[in-house]
Amino acid sequence: MVDKVWQSYEEVAAHLLNRFAEHFSLGSVHGKQIVPGESGTNWEIDAKGWAVDGQSFVIVECKRYTTSRVSQAIAASLAWSIRDAGAAGGILVSPLGLQAGALKVAEKEKIHEVKLDAKSTTTDYVMRFLGQIHVGTAAQVTLTESYHIVRMDEHGNIIEERNG
Repeated sequence: MVDKVWQSYEEVAAHLLNRFAEHFSLGSVHGKQIVPGESGTNWEIDAKGWAVDGQSFVIVECKRYTTSRVSQAIAASLAWSIRDAGAAGGILVSPLGLQAGALKVAEKEKIHEVKLDAKSTTTDYVMRFLGQIHVGTAAQVTLTESYHIVRMDEHGNIIEERNG
């Protein structure tokens, strides 16, 4: 059986977006499905988020790219599917974020950027969106008056250490 890491990433992203739905003014987020387009084509989307009022929805696209940021072409493809499906906007989930051109498309087309670590699970994750960082861990965390933070790149190399 072929290991479909990307499929797990999509499922984890949908689960976590559902958990944080209110941050995006959504009532719920549901996994992979097909939505019809006005062009007559159908779009397979990674997840669909419904607005709190249940009247509008957003399309979620996940790209588990671990060596490059999401390109302008991918963001433009999502923008077109949003327009064709009649969605109110979109959410683009990836570990490294968006390239400069993709950020411009996202801003223009109401697409939210979400950074989700490539190795995330439903319990252990680092997720960044809307100027916030959300961290989940199954490990025990103890809060004290001091802290030690280690920031590492995707290869485990230490980028920065802080104590306080």
